[in-house]
Amino acid sequence: MASLGVKEIYLILYNSLCCVGWAVVLAGGIKTLALGIPEDGLGGSLSNIYASVSDVLIYAQSAALMEILHAAIGLVRSPVVVTAMQVGSRIAALLAIVFAPSAQDQLGAGVMILSWASVEVPRYAFYVAATITGDATKKTPFPLFWLRYSLFAVLYPTGITGELTVFFAAASDAAFGEMFGESSAKVIYAYILPIIYFFGSPFMIMNMIGNRKNAFKKRFAKPPPPPRGLVWPMDEKGVRSSTGTNKAILEAAVRAINPELADKIARAKGWRFKYVNYLKGLVEEQCKSPEAALKAAQAGLDKAYEVFEYVSEDGSSVSFKEAMAKESKEKFYTGIIKGNGEKKKNALEIPYKGETLSGQKLKDQIDQWVTYGTIEPTAGEAMKKCVDNPGWLDLSNKYFVLLGAGSAMGPFLVLMALGANVIAVDLDRAPIWKRLIGIARASSGSITFPVKIPRAECEDDNTLFENAGCNLFTQTPMIRDWLLQLYPKEKFTVGSYAYLNGALHVQVSLAMDAICRDLSEKRRGTSLAYLCTPTDLHLIPEEAHSASAAFYKEYSRKFYCSLMKLLSSGKFLRKNARSPIAGEGGNFYIVNGISVAQGPNYALAKRMQHWRAILARSNGCIV
Repeated sequence: MASLGVKEIYLILYNSLCCVGWAVVLAGGIKTLALGIPEDGLGGSLSNIYASVSDVLIYAQSAALMEILHAAIGLVRSPVVVTAMQVGSRIAALLAIVFAPSAQDQLGAGVMILSWASVEVPRYAFYVAATITGDATKKTPFPLFWLRYSLFAVLYPTGITGELTVFFAAASDAAFGEMFGESSAKVIYAYILPIIYFFGSPFMIMNMIGNRKNAFKKRFAKPPPPPRGLVWPMDEKGVRSSTGTNKAILEAAVRAINPELADKIARAKGWRFKYVNYLKGLVEEQCKSPEAALKAAQAGLDKAYEVFEYVSEDGSSVSFKEAMAKESKEKFYTGIIKGNGEKKKNALEIPYKGETLSGQKLKDQIDQWVTYGTIEPTAGEAMKKCVDNPGWLDLSNKYFVLLGAGSAMGPFLVLMALGANVIAVDLDRAPIWKRLIGIARASSGSITFPVKIPRAECEDDNTLFENAGCNLFTQTPMIRDWLLQLYPKEKFTVGSYAYLNGALHVQVSLAMDAICRDLSEKRRGTSLAYLCTPTDLHLIPEEAHSASAAFYKEYSRKFYCSLMKLLSSGKFLRKNARSPIAGEGGNFYIVNGISVAQGPNYALAKRMQHWRAILARSNGCIV
C-alpha cells in the first residue's frame, strides 16, 4: 500500500464518489430494463432509462468537470487538452439530453447512458485501487485492470452511437432550439459535433488500443534483472529514476557559470516539458567566453561521473568516477581477422537518383547541392577535396575504434570498403558478430575485437561468434583497459555510435564518454568522432542564420503558411532565427532543433557529447 497524503486521500474520495454515482446510474438503468422489457420491449425500455436516472446522471457526469482541473493543476498526469475534449463531448451530450425532451425518450439515450455507466464504474474503481496501491499497472486487482482496458472495445462504439442519436434529436427539438437558438443548435449538434466525432472517434479508439497494449505489456513484463554496471542512482524514494539526476547534471553545468540560472533549474517543476528553456540558457551562457564553455562542460561531466553508480557482480556499488579510476582485474583476449576482398579503386563515389556519381560529375552535383542549400559550402568544399585527392580514400594504415560498431548509422560498412583497420566494440551477441566478421572477411580491411576466451580455443566460427563482444554498461573499465594497450604505436580515431532508447541512451553515452576521455588523454594522437543529430541545440554560421531569417520572411507572407500558423496556435511556421549572442570574438548564432517529445534524456546524452568535444578540442585533440 502506498503512503497516502492529502492529495491521495482527496483523489480516493473523489473517485469513490464518482464510482458510487455511476453505480447508481447503472443499477437504475438495469432495473428499468428488467422491469420494462416484458411490457415495452427492449426499445421502449431503453427510451425510459433517462427518466429513471436523470437526477443522479446530471451530478455524476458534471463531476467529471473536476478532471479538467485535476489535469490543469498537475493533480493527475492526464494531458489537459485531451481531458477537456473528452469531458467536453460528454457535457455537450448531457446538455442535449437534459434540455431536449425528444432526445430523452428515444432508445439511443438509454444506450448512451448504459454505455457511459458501464465504462465509468470500473474506471473510477480502478483509479481508487491505483491510488491506494500506488501502482496502476501491477498492483491493481486483475479483474478491475482487465475491465478498465477492455470494455472500451464494445462500450465506446455503443456510447458514441447513442451520443450521436442524442445530438440529432436535440438539433431538431423545438424546446432545445428555443433555448440555445434554433440555427446555432442545428449547426452545432447536426453538423459540427458529428463531424468531430467522425474524425475523432477512430483516433480515440486507436489510442485506447495502444494504451491497452502498453498496459498489458507492463503488467506481465518480467521483472528486470538486478542492476549491474553503470546505472542511474537511487532517488529519495529508492527508485532508479532519471528525472532528478538529469536535472541535477544540467544544474551543475549551469551553476559553474551562472548560479542564478542554476537556482531556477533547482526550483523548476515539470522538468519533462521545461528542460529545453534551461538547455538554451546553458548554451547561451557558454557562448559568452571560452572559459565559460569549458567550465560548464567540465562541471556537467564531473557531476555525471559523481552521481551515476557502478554496480559490481556482488551487488556492491561505487560512483562511476571511482569505478573508472581503477584498473580492471579481468582482461579481454583479442581477435583479429584480415579481409581477403579485392581493394577497391580510390575514388569517391556517391549513388544518386539511380546512378553512381564520381569525378567532375560528382563535383557538379555537389555545387548544385550547395546552391540549393542541401549542404553547407564548407561541406561541399570538403567533399570536392576528397574527389581531387583519391589517395585520401586509402585507409589501410588508419585505425578506427567504433563504439557500437553494428549501429545502423555508423561508418562500419564504409570503413571496411575503404580498407580501414576497425576495432569493433559491440554487444556480446552471436548474430552481431556473425554479420560484422562476415563483412570484414569480404573486405580489404581488418577487424579487431574483444574475445572472452583465447582465439586459439575458438574451434569454429560459431564458437568465435558466441565469445566475441562485450558490454559497455557492465564492462566499461575492462573495455577501456583493453583499448589502452591495443596497437600502442598507432593513432586511434574513436567514434561513439551506440544508441539506445530513453534513459539507457544517457547510460551508454556516459560509458562511451569514459572510454573517449581516457583514450584521448592517455593515448597520444587520439581523435574523437561523434554522430550529431539535427534535433539538438547547435551553433551555426552567420550565413545559415541569415538564410533562416530570409526563408521565414518569405514563407510567412504566403497565405497558406499564415493560415497553418494560425490554426496551429503558433506551433507551425515558428521563427527559429534567434537573436545573436554577444561573446568574446564576436556574435554567435544558435539554432534550436530540439524536439520536446524526445525528452530530456536524449538531450542530455547528446549534450554530454558536446561537452566532451569541447574539452578534448581545448586540449589539442582533433574532434
